[in-house]
Amino acid sequence: MDTQCNVYTLDNGIRIVHREVTHTKIAHCGFILDIGSRDEQPHQLGIAHFWEHMAFKGTNKRKAFHIINRLESVGGELNAYTTKEKICFYASILDKHYEKAIELLADITFDSIFPENQIERERNVILEEMAMYKDSPEDALQDEFDAIIFKRHPLGNNILGTTESVGSFHRQDFQNFLQEHMDTSRIIFSTVGNIPFNKVKKLAARYLEKVPASFTKANRLTFKGYQPQQITLTHSGQQAYCAIGRTAYDRSHADKLAFFMLNNILGGPGMNSRLNLSLREKHGWVYSIEANYHPFGDTGLFAIYFATEPRHFERSIASVMKELKLLKTQPLGKVQLHTAKEQLFGQLAMAEENNLNFMLMMGKSMLDNNEVESLESIFESIRKITANDLLEIAQEMFDDTQLSTFRYLPEGD
Repeated sequence: MDTQCNVYTLDNGIRIVHREVTHTKIAHCGFILDIGSRDEQPHQLGIAHFWEHMAFKGTNKRKAFHIINRLESVGGELNAYTTKEKICFYASILDKHYEKAIELLADITFDSIFPENQIERERNVILEEMAMYKDSPEDALQDEFDAIIFKRHPLGNNILGTTESVGSFHRQDFQNFLQEHMDTSRIIFSTVGNIPFNKVKKLAARYLEKVPASFTKANRLTFKGYQPQQITLTHSGQQAYCAIGRTAYDRSHADKLAFFMLNNILGGPGMNSRLNLSLREKHGWVYSIEANYHPFGDTGLFAIYFATEPRHFERSIASVMKELKLLKTQPLGKVQLHTAKEQLFGQLAMAEENNLNFMLMMGKSMLDNNEVESLESIFESIRKITANDLLEIAQEMFDDTQLSTFRYLPEGD
């Protein structure tokens, strides 16, 4: 456990995790709930994301304008996001207004009333959001690839839902979804700022102890039976898009960290990633190329994404496969391994310097692992990774016969 983090559990099961940072005047705090789009039933597709929107549209004591204005009028920010497994409501504020943030976040998270007139208005907003995504081949590429990898499983569903499902929701649907999934033992209130922990506990007790305890049995459908797919679709744009990937390790897997490091070498955010050096720096075929690894509770997703001109498309795929083959057949040398570790050390340390990101990471870590691992502990685990570890993981995860490929091509190509 990170010794700089303090943890406290309320009687209703909500856990508070706090890191006191004395050199800042900005506090960040938020609720991370272990509820996401994978928890939706077929008739509920998109309701978790719709709920995220509706939380800002009215509570028993506030209308939409008062929610928006409460923190922004003092220079703060209020935001939210939905993923396959999480919903988060969070805020950033001057520390002197910290109590306002806690009170408002508790209000929108636990006391939304879902006014029907606001549902109708926000329905149109979400339909516009869906239209924007459909007009963006980059976003469509990732959504389609999720559906290819996970097929008819909830992990393959679009977080936004469908036009039919979004068009069907009413107030009772949101209330039913919350009643089915709101579990106070799977809610974290995460906070970072120049606030003593005793004050955090006092304010948490004031605004969160009144939240009724609720416990629901987690009943997520486990994903099984991945089958590699080769799929081609067309779009009306001019560039050719590609996704290559497969299922990967879940977040409790012993090789998760080593695979994260291998993915970083292959196509991480650094300009010196192997895929960027090959496809952009050497050949000039792409503007950007990335490799991502997202672990879930029971599986994971590894995916490479890029876009290029149609005339460079097949050569780009061949270059990607060449880089995968090199990682499967040639172990990293001593200097290469040392460099890869030093790069990851720096990236992780810089990520921890961002207090907002660290607050969100703390909350997710407490939900997923029941602890916040210290940076030094993570570094020690990275130091133990060997070139042979990476070689064996590459041979397993980059097996050509297990990779799916999605070609998203301009019409006529």
